[in-house]
Amino acid sequence: MTTAFDPIDLAGTQLANRIAMAPMTRSRATADTRVPTALTVEYYAQRASAGLIITEGVQPSPVGQGYPNTPGLHSAEQVAAWREVTDAVHAKGGRIFAQIMHAGRIGHPVVVADHPGDLHPLGPSAIAAKGQVFTSEGLKDFVVPREMTDAEVRATIADFATAARNAVDAGFDGVELHGANGYLIHQFLAPGSNRRTDAWGGSVENRVRFAAEVVKAVAAEIGPERTGLRVSPGGTFNDIDEPEPEPTYAALLEAIEPVGIAYLHVLESAPASREITLALRKRFSGTFVLNPFTDGPTSAADLALVEDGTADILAFGALFIANPDLPARLKAGGPYNTADPSTFYAGDHRGYTDYPALTA
Repeated sequence: MTTAFDPIDLAGTQLANRIAMAPMTRSRATADTRVPTALTVEYYAQRASAGLIITEGVQPSPVGQGYPNTPGLHSAEQVAAWREVTDAVHAKGGRIFAQIMHAGRIGHPVVVADHPGDLHPLGPSAIAAKGQVFTSEGLKDFVVPREMTDAEVRATIADFATAARNAVDAGFDGVELHGANGYLIHQFLAPGSNRRTDAWGGSVENRVRFAAEVVKAVAAEIGPERTGLRVSPGGTFNDIDEPEPEPTYAALLEAIEPVGIAYLHVLESAPASREITLALRKRFSGTFVLNPFTDGPTSAADLALVEDGTADILAFGALFIANPDLPARLKAGGPYNTADPSTFYAGDHRGYTDYPALTA
């Protein structure tokens, strides 16, 4: 029987186990240059025993930034800083993919105000998300995004590919494209945020086109074996309206299956998501990563999803914050520390450095 503690070949990248660290926003980059800091190096190196680390969302361009102090992969300074992170992880035997995330309409002009030019959040259509976003000036209502022109759509696809190349130059083992949680790729997939009538919207085939073209461009730039995609079918986070996700994701997999990417990462958002998960599992021929819907953080009980074949790799989020050595704790049956939510962001050490030694 296969277990989560067995190694796995991820399209040529050898992983020591099948436990992934899920991407989690940290907001610890420098405020002016969006460069990872020494704290970032320490944070990821501490978690190198994960079979695969997937980083926080990293913007591929200045306008792709959605939150304060998130890191980029669009400048030489950022690439050099990320190299320190990947070197530290590799020195401890870990493997790390960068999650490339364009926030699209989820952002605010205040967040990107210090970049050159008059930047404004972009989206597939000029439809504002309901809700607010945190900025350096406090909470702000989401603004109406500027509907992307065809030229801007194509330029953004190129930005993803360039960021992927920068990631490889920075020493990452690969990249994960963030097509979930209501960010730009997801905005194109969902009919509630994509009301276009051109080749990038309308029919299911047109709505999946942007995601598929990003996958193809990145795979062509760095190789499909270094490319992963995260999706959250039916998810409603960030005011996404996706009432009938099954046809959309079936069409998306049909479009990208010939590319042969390394993995598909599915984030479940409700108990009913499991039906879609199993359908995608059957359709996708590569490695299947699952961040399951659970009552609380993903836990040791969910390791059975690897044993029964639902997933090849299981992604853990919150438990990794206060348990950097999580794979060892899972194997030993604990003990586990509870993360303090107040320390998740803003560069606070307490959420992950003051943890007791593994005793069991």
